[in-house]
Amino acid sequence: MIQAFFRRNDKEDLVSFEVTGHAESGTYGNDIVCAAVSALTIGTTNSLAVLSGFTPLIETNDEVEGGYLYVELPLEINDEQLNIAQILLESLLLSLIGVAEEYPDYVEINQ
Repeated sequence: MIQAFFRRNDKEDLVSFEVTGHAESGTYGNDIVCAAVSALTIGTTNSLAVLSGFTPLIETNDEVEGGYLYVELPLEINDEQLNIAQILLESLLLSLIGVAEEYPDYVEINQ
């Protein structure tokens, strides 16, 4: 199962997300749930770096079964960067909730 964890600060801003595991909803290379989650998380991570104008802290580990991705916003970002990041992260959360609702046996969201 894929598990996604989202963390908010005391102002309720999303400040990090972590995704681990594998959906195992199909054979390797044909797992549409895993592909959807991967596309959403990698796309959001790339968008943060390009559209927000900062480099987020990124940790990956392909040795973990199914993979591992952790992304965190840096502490020193301006209000505009934070606003852009919030739009991207809230969009990711909404999209992953949609995937989890469609495939509850394969994706779990924790916030």
